[in-house]
Amino acid sequence: MRILCLVPGSGGSFYCQNCLRDYAMVRALRQHGHDAVIVPLYLPMFDGPTGVPTDTPIFFGGINAYLRERFPIFRKAPRWLERLFDARWMLWRAAAREGSTNAAELGAMTLSMLDGFGGNQKTEYERFVAWLATEVRPDIIHMSNALLLGFAPVIQDALGVPLICSLQDEAPWVDSMRAPYDRLCWDAMARHGSRVAAFVATSRWYADLMIERMRISRERIAVVYPGIDASNLGHAELSFSPPTVGFLAKIDEAQGFGALVDAFVQLRREPALKNLELSATGGVMPANHAFIAAIQAKLRAAGAEDAMHIDREFRTAPRPEFFDALSVLSVPVQGGEAFGMQLVEAMARGIPVVQPRVGAYPELLESGGGVLYDPTDEGALADALRTVLANPEKAREIGRQGRAIVLERFNMDRVVRDMLAIYESVLGGAAS
Repeated sequence: MRILCLVPGSGGSFYCQNCLRDYAMVRALRQHGHDAVIVPLYLPMFDGPTGVPTDTPIFFGGINAYLRERFPIFRKAPRWLERLFDARWMLWRAAAREGSTNAAELGAMTLSMLDGFGGNQKTEYERFVAWLATEVRPDIIHMSNALLLGFAPVIQDALGVPLICSLQDEAPWVDSMRAPYDRLCWDAMARHGSRVAAFVATSRWYADLMIERMRISRERIAVVYPGIDASNLGHAELSFSPPTVGFLAKIDEAQGFGALVDAFVQLRREPALKNLELSATGGVMPANHAFIAAIQAKLRAAGAEDAMHIDREFRTAPRPEFFDALSVLSVPVQGGEAFGMQLVEAMARGIPVVQPRVGAYPELLESGGGVLYDPTDEGALADALRTVLANPEKAREIGRQGRAIVLERFNMDRVVRDMLAIYESVLGGAAS
C-alpha cells in the first residue's frame, strides 16, 4: 500500500510528541512492507534515530508562509527568493524561535492555510499540486492533524483518493488564538472535515472533544492509541540515590513546569526528601527565558537551586541518561492532553508517572503504571509524588505494571495493525 503522510516539521528544538508519534508510525509502516512517503510542512524534520529519511521537498516553509501572510508583496515573490527562505539552515534558525510556534499570533495565517486556494498561500498550494502530479498516485493520504484540512479539497480535487486525518492536540492551538480566528478556524476545519473518509483520535477523551468541536459524527472517528517500539528499552532499576523527579516537555508554564517546581520545593522541606532533585528536559525556547529565571529565583530562595538540573541543549529527544536517573516522571499539564507520549516512554522503562486526572491521562493509567491526582486540590501533586518517592518498593511495582501495559497496549505492532485496518476499510468503502 502506498501512503502519503503530510506532517508538520518541528525542527527538533523542543520535545514534540506528535512529531515522534507521526515519525514512529511511518517507520513502522515501512518495516511492515508498505510504501509510506512522508511530506514535511513548514519546518524541516529532525534526523537521528527518531527521524524518518525522505527525499520530498519541504512545502509551505515557515518563513515564506509568514511573509506571505504579513506582507502582500511576498505573495508574488520570485521562486529564487522563496528557495532562499526555504533553505534548511534558514528554517532551522526559525525553528529555534518561539514566535514560529506561538498560536496566539498565528490565527490569520492558520485560517489562510485552511482556506486552501482561497488563502494567501495559494501559490504554494499550486506548487504542491504540481509536485503531486509527478508522484506515483497514493492509495491513501494521511494528514497528521486537522489543522492541515485546507489540503483536503485541494487533494480531493486533484487525486480523488481517500483522506485520513489524525486528531491530536489541535484544541490547545486553536483555543489560544485571538477572536475571531479561533471560531473561524474551527468552522473551517468542520467544513473541510466532510472530505475526510475517517478520523483517528489518539484517545477516547479527545475523540469526544473533537466530536463536539468539529461536529463529527461518532461513527467517523476511530481511536488508535499511539505506541512506541519498546523492544530495545531496558527496565530501569529506579534510582533513589538521590530520589529524582523528571519532567519531559517544552519547559514552560503551559506544560505544568511551574506547578511541578512548587511541589518539588514543598517536598524538599520534609526531612525524608531533603535530598530530592529535579531533572528537566524538552527544550527551553527564547520566550521562556524570563520564566526560567523566575523559577531559578524561587529555588534560590528555598535553598534548592543546585537541586534542579535543566538540559538546555535538548534536541529531538531526551538523552538516554535522562531516564536512567529518574525515580518518577510528571508532566502536570493542568488541562490535560490528547495523549502523553512521554508518559509511555517512561512507563516502557519501568518508571512510574504522576499525572492530573484530566484529559487522556486516566485512559493511559487506567490499568496501572502511575498515580492520578485531583488538580483542583491544592497540594495534591505533592501528595501523589510523595506516595511514590517515599516507598521505593511500591514505586518499582508501579513501574513493572507500567512496562507490562506499554508492551501490551502501546506497542507499535498493535498501532500498525489498527491503522492498516482503518486504511483497508476506507479503501474497501471507496471501491464499493
